[in-house]
Amino acid sequence: MPLRNAKPVTGRACVIARVQPWQHLKRSQLVIWVAIVTGLLIVLTSTEFSAAKPVNFLAATKSHPLPISLNQWQDLTDSGDYFDRVKLTEVGYLIWSQFPIKVYIDDTQVETWLQVKAAVKEWNSYLPLQVVEKPDIADVRISFKTPPLGTKVLRARSALTQYELYIKLFSNSASVLAHRCTIILSPNQPSKYIKAAALHELGHALGIWGHSLVASDALYFSQVSNPPRISPRDINTLKQIYQQPTLLGWKVESK
Repeated sequence: MPLRNAKPVTGRACVIARVQPWQHLKRSQLVIWVAIVTGLLIVLTSTEFSAAKPVNFLAATKSHPLPISLNQWQDLTDSGDYFDRVKLTEVGYLIWSQFPIKVYIDDTQVETWLQVKAAVKEWNSYLPLQVVEKPDIADVRISFKTPPLGTKVLRARSALTQYELYIKLFSNSASVLAHRCTIILSPNQPSKYIKAAALHELGHALGIWGHSLVASDALYFSQVSNPPRISPRDINTLKQIYQQPTLLGWKVESK
């Protein structure tokens, strides 16, 4: 299906939304892919329902309880945040409400696997994450391959993060709007940048759907020679995101 509503932007983020089937989803479920990548690109958006039955959102966006680890976080340095750089999606903010968030690392190279696992461990201090061995149960899937290049890309991509919206069905027939993420990391980069790239892309997957303009933040929009760890500004931004309303995690029904 062709994408539409293209318009140029100046920056290093691109949002792409499209309806795409997922191999084990039922036809009545809604699936929308959205991606954020590095590079100077154009925005291409196309959002629509592909469900056999209309989906009814039972309520407006609502806030979830703040996760314990973020609730306990205090920035003694008063470093500020970049919440104003985070993009609002069609369902509100990208907030996880069920923990731990399950992460699958699809890589057979021990060194790169350990680098990515170290990035997962660093974020785990602020949101509960769990590395799992089966991709089909993962909320976030991380793989190493060359991210696809679009026709409007002016520079090579080093990483790509996508989220997918779908209707999650439970055994008691309840349905909620849910999401899951795919992270693609380029294998063609120095080893010291593997963890930094994973740290950055995990930040997107956890909800920071935008970039910082400060080089000492893990979500800085460009690669730097000495990659930073997660900064207080990163966590201040993440905490503010998780205090916002969203449609994710709340009940829906088919008419």
